[in-house]
Amino acid sequence: MKAEAKADAPPAGGKKKMMIIILAAVLVLGAGGGGAAWFLSKGASADHEEEAPKAKKGKKAHKAAGPPVYVPVEPFTVNLQPETEGSEQYLQLAFTLQVGSLEEVEIVKQNMPKVRSRVLLLLSSKHASEINTPEGKQQLSSEIIEQMKLPFEERGDAQDVSEVLFTSFIIQ
Repeated sequence: MKAEAKADAPPAGGKKKMMIIILAAVLVLGAGGGGAAWFLSKGASADHEEEAPKAKKGKKAHKAAGPPVYVPVEPFTVNLQPETEGSEQYLQLAFTLQVGSLEEVEIVKQNMPKVRSRVLLLLSSKHASEINTPEGKQQLSSEIIEQMKLPFEERGDAQDVSEVLFTSFIIQ
């Protein structure tokens, strides 16, 4: 009977050992996973800390992907350069600027008098025949973008304006 008791005892002890081994393996794997997650999160934050000064040194950091951001510009009327002596033509124009971020929206809105002045000076130098064609409108759009990208302040950053969308364009 003693031999039978000894034969029964090891399996009970074996189950206990197996549970301890499984529990230890789970703890080791959990600690390893937690350590890896901590290491990767520290590494990622260190990369961001290194990139942040680089972004400040450059013009501007790249914008995050997302929906486009728009700034509408109120309509205004401009005298165009006369084609012939005594002929007067006017342009009534409204457009929207596509900018890179919500911060750019605030900058453009705060400097709206400069925006309007720049566009007014640009448009008042044009003849109706220059801007009446689709190609002329595309060229005008490019010129407005150039004017909008100029810094509003001396030694300031350029604005991130990517597109001009005409919402009203009437020549009389």
